[in-house]
Amino acid sequence: MRAEDVAKVAVGPSKWRGGSEDFSPWTKLMTDIVTGDAFGVDRIDYLLRDSLHAGVGYGRFDHYRLIDTLRVLPGAADRPVIGIERGGIHAAEALQQARYFMFTQLYLHRVRRAYDKHLVDFLSAWLPGHKYPINIASHLALMDNEVLSAIHKAAAAPGLPGHDAARRIVCRQHFRVLYESRAEDLQKTLHPEAAIYAAAAAEFGPEDVRLDTYRQGSQPVEFAVLREDGQVVSSLQESEILNHIPRAAVAYVFVVPERRAEADKWLKSNQESILTKAFEEKI
Repeated sequence: MRAEDVAKVAVGPSKWRGGSEDFSPWTKLMTDIVTGDAFGVDRIDYLLRDSLHAGVGYGRFDHYRLIDTLRVLPGAADRPVIGIERGGIHAAEALQQARYFMFTQLYLHRVRRAYDKHLVDFLSAWLPGHKYPINIASHLALMDNEVLSAIHKAAAAPGLPGHDAARRIVCRQHFRVLYESRAEDLQKTLHPEAAIYAAAAAEFGPEDVRLDTYRQGSQPVEFAVLREDGQVVSSLQESEILNHIPRAAVAYVFVVPERRAEADKWLKSNQESILTKAFEEKI
């Protein structure tokens, strides 16, 4: 197998430089099996693995039943697709629920997202040209060991690039949440986190405040289901649960811990007026 074939399966038709036209029906099927949204082995593996090593139960589901009921089924234009027997629909529902819970409870946890910001800040300051090299040999030479070693060195030396971000990582002095978007605030203005961030950055300086947002795609995961009578239908016809699994989303405004108390007091006094002004200006 050529390296190009492996790359195509890894990234899928939507991200491949040549588009879906470069994919045969069987290559698309292989992509669905390896990295697909519904039953990709990569997704199944990281949910179970992360659940185990994080010590949480959210990512677990009956993967044995799921695997036993997976089938290659005819899809649109008779293209083969990865689907499931109807008897495995609850295992498939559990997979999608596990993913939602892992995102809300682990991947989008406020502390983890704060450290993401610090890591990006450090790498942007430390890497030549502020980004990873695209030369293959140089890129592969930057493994975790090199990055972690650089973080520890920078944390101990104020003159090195990325010192502040490295110090926050090593000494656990990460940014704290000043504001987290809530449903009631969304009724007042469309993007309350943006309004709070802009006001906080003006009050405390942009270097002491960070905005972090994430939202999953809005479409439910759809796949083929083989009924007992041999008919192949959409999973959205078979499962109410799959139609109503929420999309994981967060919106945080972070502030440096040294100014957390001051910022909390400021926000308590000014949040309502900030959101009212944002509504009037249609932010």
